[in-house]
Amino acid sequence: MSEDRKVVGTIGLYDDPNTLVSAAEKVRDQGWKKWDCHTPYPVHGLDRAMGLKASPIPIICLSAGFFGAVLAMGTQWWMSAVDYPVRIGGKPLFSWPAFVPVTFEFFVLLAAIATFISMFVLCRLGRWHSPLHDSDVMSAVTTTRFGIVLGADDDRWSEDGARELLAASGCQDIRPLYEDVEEDEGLL
Repeated sequence: MSEDRKVVGTIGLYDDPNTLVSAAEKVRDQGWKKWDCHTPYPVHGLDRAMGLKASPIPIICLSAGFFGAVLAMGTQWWMSAVDYPVRIGGKPLFSWPAFVPVTFEFFVLLAAIATFISMFVLCRLGRWHSPLHDSDVMSAVTTTRFGIVLGADDDRWSEDGARELLAASGCQDIRPLYEDVEEDEGLL
């Protein structure tokens, strides 16, 4: 290993999803916190095997949408009934059916903006580069194979311990993951 590269994890590649799910359960039961699975398609039961919690993104999206609806309806009420009340054709000052389209559009607009921002932040999409991109692993993982990456920043990590855990879970292809020392950390 050269001076300008450091080990940032260990990668284990599997040939079928069932072995990956059982390996993920073993890694979870060992108490690992900094690890992830990569698959070419969604694998049923992998989230549960990894011990992942439900994503907060739907709650954020729905909350922002309702905030947008309340903001739109409140703004229209304020403008038509309080700030500049003009009675036209004997209609009430606050005629809510006329305000439904704008309210709906604000619901959709703020929900979409909140979803985009929360996905960007919570999924850490501001990273310009990942050490996985430099390894030849992602070309296999995006087509036919399944992978587990154990991060070196985990408290339980040691290169030999990670190799032993992955080998005990049925992994035949175990590789170290390197990163260039002068890598840019990105936005997040």
